[in-house]
Amino acid sequence: MPLPLYPALIMLAALQTAPVDAPAAATSIGPAAPAFTAPPNDEARFDACMDMATDDPASGIVAANEWLIAGGGYFAQHCLGFAYAKDSRWSAAADAFVSAARDAELAHDSRAANLWTQAGNAALASGDANLALTYFDAAMAGGISAKLLLGELHLDRARALVIAGRPTEAEAAFAEAHRLVPEDPLAWLLSATLARRQGKLDRAQADIDIAARLAPRDPEVALEAGNIAATAGRYDIARRNWNQAIDVRPDGPIARTARANLSQLDEAEGQPE
Repeated sequence: MPLPLYPALIMLAALQTAPVDAPAAATSIGPAAPAFTAPPNDEARFDACMDMATDDPASGIVAANEWLIAGGGYFAQHCLGFAYAKDSRWSAAADAFVSAARDAELAHDSRAANLWTQAGNAALASGDANLALTYFDAAMAGGISAKLLLGELHLDRARALVIAGRPTEAEAAFAEAHRLVPEDPLAWLLSATLARRQGKLDRAQADIDIAARLAPRDPEVALEAGNIAATAGRYDIARRNWNQAIDVRPDGPIARTARANLSQLDEAEGQPE
C-alpha cells in the first residue's frame, strides 16, 4: 500500500542525500593530470617536493616555497598548490595553481590548461563556484586535447554550474561529459541527482541505472537510487537501495545518511492514513 500523501511529503521534503552541489572532501581535487616533467636539472627536486607534500603537507609547503624563492618557477608553484590542497587549504591552493598556470602560459607550456583545471577544483572545494568557473573556462580556452581530461573538465564545470544555480547550463555540461567519458559513473550519478531535484524523474532513473551498471557496489549510487525511488513513491525499492548502501560500507557519512532516510521512511509509514 502506498504511503498516505501527507506523511510521504514530509518524508520527501526532509530526505537527506549525497548532494551534487557540494564539493567532495576527497584527497584529490579533480581529474588526474598527466605527470609534470620538470627540466632535467629540476626533475629530481620536483619529484622530491611532490613526495614530501604527499607525506607531510606542511613540510611540502616549506619545501615548495624555498624552491620558489630559488627560482623554481611554475613547477615549484605546482608543488606548492598540491601541498596546500593536501592540507585542505583550498583558497591558497587555488592561488598557487593560478600563478603556476599563468607562468606556464607565458612559457607557452600546454600544461597550463591542466593547472587551470586544478585551480578550478581548488576554488570549487573552497566553495567559490563562480571563481571555479572562471578557472575552468581558462582551461577550456587553453585547449585540452585528451578526451578523458576534456570530459572530466566538463564534469567539473557541471558541478560548479549546479552550485552557481545554473542548472540548464549544468545539464549541457553533463551531456558533454557523458559523450566524452561515458564510462564515468560519477558523471551519471551527479546528473541523476540534478534531474531528481528538477523533478525529471524519468531522466533521473535512466541516469542512475547507468551509474549502477558501471559501479554496482558504489554506496553513493545506491543512496541516490533510493532517493530517486522514494521521490517517485516506490518506497520498497528505496528501502532496498538504502540498505544496500549501508551493507556495502557500514561506516561513514553515506551509511549515516542512508540510515537517517530509512528512519524517516519508518516514521512516515507509521503515520495514520
